[in-house]
Amino acid sequence: MRLRSSPLILLIAAIAGVTTMLPAVGMPLKRLIEPLRIAVMSHPASGDVVVVEMDARSVDAIRRWPWPRRHYAAAVDRLRSAGAATIVFDVDFSTASDPVDDRLFADAIARADGRVALPTFAQQAGTTDRRNLDALPVPALRAHASLASVSIQPDLDGIVRDMPLATVTADTPRPSLSAYIAARAGRAGQSYPIDFATNPTTIPRLSFIDVERGRFDPHAVRGRHVLIGATAIEMGDRYLVPAHGVLPGVVIQALATETLLAGTPAHGTRPLILALALLLAVPGVAARRTSVAAVRLAIALVVFTAVVLAAERWGGVRYPLAIGLAALLVTGALIAARDVARRFRDNRLTDEATGLPNQRAFAGRGDHPPVLALVQITNLEPLSAVLGADEVAQAIVRTAERLRLASADGHVYRVRSHQLAMALPTDADVADILAGARGLLIEPVEVAGRKVDVALSVGVTLDGQLATAALAAAQAEAEGVFWRAASINRDQLERSVSLMGELDAAIAAGQIEVHYQPKLALSSNRIASVEALVRWRHPQRGMVPPDAFIPLAEQSDRIGTLTLHVLGIVLRDAARWRDAGHRLTAAVNISAKLLTSPAFTSAADALLDDAPVALDALIFEVTESAAMADADAAVATLHHFRARGIAISMDDYGTGQSTLSYLQRLPLSELKIDRRFVQFAHERDADAALVRSTIELAHALRLTVVAEGIEEAETLALLTTLRCDYAQGYFISRPLAYDQLIVRLADADEPTGTRMSG
Repeated sequence: MRLRSSPLILLIAAIAGVTTMLPAVGMPLKRLIEPLRIAVMSHPASGDVVVVEMDARSVDAIRRWPWPRRHYAAAVDRLRSAGAATIVFDVDFSTASDPVDDRLFADAIARADGRVALPTFAQQAGTTDRRNLDALPVPALRAHASLASVSIQPDLDGIVRDMPLATVTADTPRPSLSAYIAARAGRAGQSYPIDFATNPTTIPRLSFIDVERGRFDPHAVRGRHVLIGATAIEMGDRYLVPAHGVLPGVVIQALATETLLAGTPAHGTRPLILALALLLAVPGVAARRTSVAAVRLAIALVVFTAVVLAAERWGGVRYPLAIGLAALLVTGALIAARDVARRFRDNRLTDEATGLPNQRAFAGRGDHPPVLALVQITNLEPLSAVLGADEVAQAIVRTAERLRLASADGHVYRVRSHQLAMALPTDADVADILAGARGLLIEPVEVAGRKVDVALSVGVTLDGQLATAALAAAQAEAEGVFWRAASINRDQLERSVSLMGELDAAIAAGQIEVHYQPKLALSSNRIASVEALVRWRHPQRGMVPPDAFIPLAEQSDRIGTLTLHVLGIVLRDAARWRDAGHRLTAAVNISAKLLTSPAFTSAADALLDDAPVALDALIFEVTESAAMADADAAVATLHHFRARGIAISMDDYGTGQSTLSYLQRLPLSELKIDRRFVQFAHERDADAALVRSTIELAHALRLTVVAEGIEEAETLALLTTLRCDYAQGYFISRPLAYDQLIVRLADADEPTGTRMSG
């Protein structure tokens, strides 16, 4: 997902706002926002409206339903005498009752001298009959009373939010109860939003039975508007409203009256409020940094909400908050998505340690530079041994900054851990450019307050291929010169190709052997594990060293076949020595390429399924750089094999750039400390400190530690003191063929690790 265009973000935000106008979307959002809006705007009732409740006490006292209308007559007389300004009923009087009671009630209304209003409403004829029938008070009660509509129409979600200003009953427009009391004009069908921010618990209330019997303070109703209606649960007439839950109809009428007494509110224009939200969102969308965009959008949300609430409080216009908030929140989500996409893209194209563009970025240039220079750091390993990972990264960045001066486009790429690549100008002499660059590069770079010498060799090629330039850089290093132009040794390449052509046949002919280098368990002074090392016994060339064919196998995609062959041999040998009573584990090296190869994983699984030995006899060794080549795929593959019971070991620990982060992510069982840190640890305090801290860290993480490169007794003694778990190196033993290993294991009485053997 790549969202770069500000107009696109605003367009999607506008669509989100318009979408909230649809009932299916807008209603749920309203239900979420309304309680917050009401809480912010909450205020007490004016006190000008008093509710006389037909409550549970009154029902219990009168004990009859419908109530005889003499009770209403007595209440009207009491309220008239107390000086009520208006007496309005929310009670159905559309059916005749006892003639005497009707006359008593009619006389009381007449004595009120026009201060009484009776309800009229429309109701559905029946369950299957969709016609509306008009309900008016019986004629005997109408002579001296006004008529006001008490119809309440909930929204589609069953919640009452609006009240009509007028309705038509019996072909006559009549004001709603609230409009009648507040003396507000309006056409039939026109509605207004009820101010539910008025706290319903602050509306003055009196019990009907107390009013009828005169047990109330006259000052409570003098000059006020009185609404009489049912609040007892058993009488029904209850509706769901925002924030307050279910309220009696008469209380809703009182809230509607309070609303109109303060002024007639109106519904604001939806497109206008959406336009305001989008306008406020523009500064956030235009921000280049996500943090700035977040602050601007937060300000926009506050300003938008304040404007909407101010328009409601002081302007009497209710704008839908949901539309604008949805637009602003969607804008924020899109900006966040844009940032995540940008970060993901940048991370894929950026070297994690240095922040320089990486090999993916180089490959994605689209064009091949006519003149490519590959700068190889020839002393990266010594630098890594002396400096921390962050300091090494700083040294590389400082070097890249100097190289930019010679680059054709100002870009320098970190294409390998020890290699930087750049395009050279085509309109200048390469020799002159590199001579000038060398003058800058031979000067030490400053890292953490000290001068560091970064040794470099440069390879230049015209074919734009990194591999060709790398060969030239290696040639320059071998010759002790600063740079070399690519000059491919065709004979050497042909020999390499020929060797790879013979590899498959060598595997089939049994020329590929596996030797085992023992690992000494320092706690027991016994060999407890071995590392499987591949050997090629060539019939004409003799023993071909691993360095001569393993890199070529990786380059020619034959490393999978070779590794599976080695794995099969190790499984058979492990079964044999376990049958002989030797409980050894065997480590097999897994190439970086294979960690991201589904085909290899599938083939290895098939081999492991038929293994003649328990899989806990195996250890898969991976280098840290292998784990970092494609982190997600590598981690998933290693978790897969770990779940099968195979231990995972990180080889060459400490030589990579993201060690600690990968200790967290990888399902490790073991760390192997690289020989460069171990070899002189007994002589160098700094090396000893590094080894000690690594062992302590690994043990804290419940990992086993193997130290490589043990060539002296003093080194072994130090490792024993530091509580290292295993030691491996020529002082312990050179790699052994299977038969030699069995003899060595059988010689149980010979003290192990006290001499170099082979």
